[in-house]
Amino acid sequence: MNRTRVVILGAGIVGAACARELSLAGFDVVVVDRGRPAGGTTSHGEGNILVSDKGPGAELELAKLSKVLWPQAVAEIADEDARAASAIEYDPKGGIVVATTDDGARALAAFAASQSGVRAEPLSAKEVADAEPALTREVTAAFHYPEDAQVQPAGAALALLGSALRHGARLRSDTEVVGASVHKGRITGVRVPGEVIEADVVVNAAGPWAGEVSARLGAPIAIRPRRGEVLVTTPMPGVIRHKVYDADYVGAVGADSSELQTSAVVESTWGGTVLIGSSRRRVDFDDTIRPEVLSAIAVKALRLFPALADVAVMRAYGGFRPYVDDHLPVLGEDPRLGNLWHATGHEGAGIGLSVGTARLLRELLTGTEPAMPVGEFTVARPAVLAGAAA
Repeated sequence: MNRTRVVILGAGIVGAACARELSLAGFDVVVVDRGRPAGGTTSHGEGNILVSDKGPGAELELAKLSKVLWPQAVAEIADEDARAASAIEYDPKGGIVVATTDDGARALAAFAASQSGVRAEPLSAKEVADAEPALTREVTAAFHYPEDAQVQPAGAALALLGSALRHGARLRSDTEVVGASVHKGRITGVRVPGEVIEADVVVNAAGPWAGEVSARLGAPIAIRPRRGEVLVTTPMPGVIRHKVYDADYVGAVGADSSELQTSAVVESTWGGTVLIGSSRRRVDFDDTIRPEVLSAIAVKALRLFPALADVAVMRAYGGFRPYVDDHLPVLGEDPRLGNLWHATGHEGAGIGLSVGTARLLRELLTGTEPAMPVGEFTVARPAVLAGAAA
C-alpha cells in the first residue's frame, strides 16, 4: 500500500474530493482546515454541475470528465452510507439556456455548436413552454442540456469527506496554516500553531484563500476572491423544473472586469425553494450583502420568470469564488517549491469540477496517464504566477 503522506489544505468540496480519491489510492491523507468542513465557499454556492456554460477547451473537457464521475461517486458512497449519499441530493435534471434577443439567439446557437461532445438540443417555442411553463414567452432561442445536474454543495462535500475518512483519511479542523517546513527546495510539512504537520506532498485546495495560503507557504499564486450572491425563495415545488439561465451568464463568468456582472440563473432545490442568481464582482473579502446587487439579480430573473414577482424571498447569501485572470483552474506541482501542489482556481465551477480535479490529481501523483491533457492547468502559466505577490 502507498503510505505517502499527503496533507490537503482546505476541507471544501475540492479538498474533500481530493481526500477521497487519494485515500482510495492508498495515500496517508490528512485534511487541514482553519474552520470546519464545507464552511467556506462550498456552503455558499448553488451546487451546479454544468457542461452548458463552458466553451471549447480544457475546462470543458474537465467538466465532461466530472459529469461522468459524479454519478459514479454518488453510487459508491451509497454503498458505504446511504444516508450520506442521500444528503448529496444529486439531481441530473438538465439545464435550459435561453436567449431573448435576436443577437443573443445567434450567439447562443454558435456557442452550442462549438461544444464538441456535449449534448445541446435546440428547443422549439412549444417545447420550451412545455418544459418550463412559467418561463417568459419572449424567448428567441433555447437549448436543452440534458447532462447538466445539481447537488446540495455542503451535503456533497461532507459525503465526499466522510468517504475519505472511512478509507483512512484524518481531519484537522480549526487549524490555521501559518507557514511551511522546507528542506532543499522541497516542502516537507506545514506549520500550524505549536507544531509541524509533516508531509511528503502538500495540496493547496484552499479555494479563494489559496493565494493567501500559498504566500504563507513561500510560493504565492495569483488566486483572488470573486464574490457572488444568491437569493432563496420560499418553497414553490414544481414551478422551476430545470436549471434555467439566460445566455448572458456565460459572458458574466468569463468577464475580466472587476465591476458588477449579473445574469439570470434560476433553479429549484429538492426542498422546493428556488435559488436565484447570479452576480460576479471583485471586492476582495468584503462579505457585505448589498441590496443593489440583489436587486440587479432579481430584475434579470423576473425577465425570465415573471411569475416570481409575487414570491417571497426567504434569505440571501453570498460567497467568494477562487478567480484566476485566464478563467482556468490551477492543477499541478509548483515549479518553485517541490512537492507543493495546487488544486484551485475553479471560480464558480468548483462543485461540478471537484471530482474530475481529484481524479486527475490522483493520476498525476500515482504516475498514471491522466484521463485528459492537463497542460492548460499548469501552475507555471503567467496568469497564475504573474503578480502573485501583489
